Amino acid sequence: MSATVRDVLWHLAAGFVLLAVLLAMPTAALDLPVRFPVTGAAVYLAAVPLILAVLPDHLPGDRFGPANAVTLVRLSATAVLSAALALAPGVLADARLEWFLAVLAIGAFILDGVDGWIARRAGVDSAFGARFDMELDAFVTLVLAALVWRLDKAGAWVLAAGLLRYAFIGASAFWPKLKTELPPSNRRRFACALMVGTLSVVVVPVIPPEVALPAVAAALALLVYSFAADVAWLVKLAENGRS
Repeated sequence: MSATVRDVLWHLAAGFVLLAVLLAMPTAALDLPVRFPVTGAAVYLAAVPLILAVLPDHLPGDRFGPANAVTLVRLSATAVLSAALALAPGVLADARLEWFLAVLAIGAFILDGVDGWIARRAGVDSAFGARFDMELDAFVTLVLAALVWRLDKAGAWVLAAGLLRYAFIGASAFWPKLKTELPPSNRRRFACALMVGTLSVVVVPVIPPEVALPAVAAALALLVYSFAADVAWLVKLAENGRS
């Protein structure tokens, strides 16, 4: 086993320990059912083989790196948020649990801006780090959207926020025009950050549905526009390439 793989495994183990602590606190304090920690652990462990499959060959050096470590903390937090979706509505509606989840979601959202900054600051940008961050952003958006729906802060339509990227990926399998790599876009970054930030904030128990619904709808409208703009750009690029 190479030093790189050992370092990756050490970080993954540390991330799992953090997850265990985050799951244990509300489970013990609120007497949550066993499916809460089991679901959280399952989500984290499902991500491990995906990370091991591609990470060691795409690191800028022989170490996991501080930026990826921050992203891994976000993965642990997201696994806890995912576990909450396995709870019954009555249990999920406990204000103490909602506050815990809200703090976790907002904390993870803040860390989303930290990992990229660390990577650029330390000069350890990597293809994997960017992909890890992007895919986790997509997954946490889906999880938060489902959580907002389960908390009755918005209707089932809010799930579109988390399904858009997966719909885009699915469409690209049948529409080759969408497979071209998109250039960096501040508009895309802002739309995604606004969506995740809004979903994170509306989980806070004191935010009523009357406030949450229009806020989430506005953020979703911008996200839909952003995806539509990217699709239009890719289609135009493909058509120009044929002419």
